[in-house]
Amino acid sequence: MSETILFEKIGHVAKITLNRPKVYNSFNREMALTLQDRLDKCKEDAEVRAIYLRGEGKAFCAGQDLQEVTSENGPSLTTILSEHYNPIITRIREIEKPIVAAINGVAAGAGANIALACDVVVASESASFIQAFSKIGLIPDSGGTFFLPRLIGWQRASALMMLGDKVSAKDAEAMGMIYKAFSDEEFLAEAWKIVETLSQMPTKGLGYTKRALNQSLSSDLSRQLAIEDELQSAAGQTKDYEEGVKAFLEKRKPNFTGE
Repeated sequence: MSETILFEKIGHVAKITLNRPKVYNSFNREMALTLQDRLDKCKEDAEVRAIYLRGEGKAFCAGQDLQEVTSENGPSLTTILSEHYNPIITRIREIEKPIVAAINGVAAGAGANIALACDVVVASESASFIQAFSKIGLIPDSGGTFFLPRLIGWQRASALMMLGDKVSAKDAEAMGMIYKAFSDEEFLAEAWKIVETLSQMPTKGLGYTKRALNQSLSSDLSRQLAIEDELQSAAGQTKDYEEGVKAFLEKRKPNFTGE
């Protein structure tokens, strides 16, 4: 198995590590396809109830490895998008389990947009986000033009994409790009606390929430109310709903099983 992606199950958490630290975890074909495979395994494994995505070393991910693109037999940009990044983004959004991106350093280009596609994004104060595409004459990909304007608004997204400004973790938090920024000393413990908490929560209910959020991106109010009706009914049939109500009435902590 490829060492470009490290994988470990800890309790009900799948810990996925981008592992090309010498090139700031930039993606090559091997790493992209391996990440897809690992995400597929997380989707199918009922023991996995939350996913923790991180980068090894000083960076989260610097985007595409340009050495691969410019090599004589390197993949085309079309291949990179259709076979590498687009399938990753699709998997991140379609897996009905919470995915936490823990940004420990720079997240640039596709690396930034893979992070922003996740359900909860946290960062260390020394981390940063860069839409670096304009610096080499390209457009933001990996869902960047879809997610970023919805997170921070059209004007900010447009400016960051065109100017390629570096955004600190604190500024990213302030503009709503990410959930929270933690001090470098607290980051690892706080990020893990979030994913561990999610792994103990009602997994199906969280999955239905993710599905509703996905569908809200293309729904009007009437359609979204119907979606909520449908998914709330489904959530009400889960064992975790039964346990949650019972625990509330008995004034105790619920023991959710993800069923």
